[in-house]
Amino acid sequence: MLMPKRVKRRRVHRGRLKGNANKGNTIAYGEFGLVATEPSWVTSNQIEAARIAMTRYIKRGGQVWINIFPHKPVTAKPAETRMGSGKGSVEYWVAVVKPGRVMFEMAGVSEEVAREALRLASHKLPMKCKIVKKEEVNSDEI
Repeated sequence: MLMPKRVKRRRVHRGRLKGNANKGNTIAYGEFGLVATEPSWVTSNQIEAARIAMTRYIKRGGQVWINIFPHKPVTAKPAETRMGSGKGSVEYWVAVVKPGRVMFEMAGVSEEVAREALRLASHKLPMKCKIVKKEEVNSDEI
């Protein structure tokens, strides 16, 4: 699973999921992209599941880029533990995704194959997504 090699602070505050993505909102590498339409935390397991779903469908043809990385640690306390005694230990890592963020990109395959592969990947993610072509998403910003 994806996780940082090392971090400055092992435990962080939860933060807020307000606003739209102001970076990573254009297709930079591929021809087709999967864009988030809702804010959410995406776990490293979900990113990996989406990646596997895409690469299996395109049968190792084409190229896939992952544009999100789980930098944020999420802690949890053990079950049946009394209140107090500090913050829990890190259980998993998440990527903070805001609306408009291009999470996955794809190139080197036909449009039908890319749309189906990205659709399969979107079912593995915890938010609603849309599939866009390069000229669609990049012309919206201008």
